[in-house]
Amino acid sequence: MEKAYKAMTAAGAANIVTGVIMIVAGVSAGIVTIVHGARLLKHKKEVIF
Repeated sequence: MEKAYKAMTAAGAANIVTGVIMIVAGVSAGIVTIVHGARLLKHKKEVIF
C-alpha cells in the first residue's frame, strides 16, 4: 500500500510541475503575441501590400 501511495505522490507532483510549465509557456506566448501585434499596429502605415 505504501508503494502505491509513493507512486501516486510522485505522479501528482509531476503533474503539478507540468501544469505550471504549461501555464508559464502559455502566458509567455501570449505576451510575445501582444508585443508583436502592437509593433505591427505601430508601423501600420509603413506596410505595403
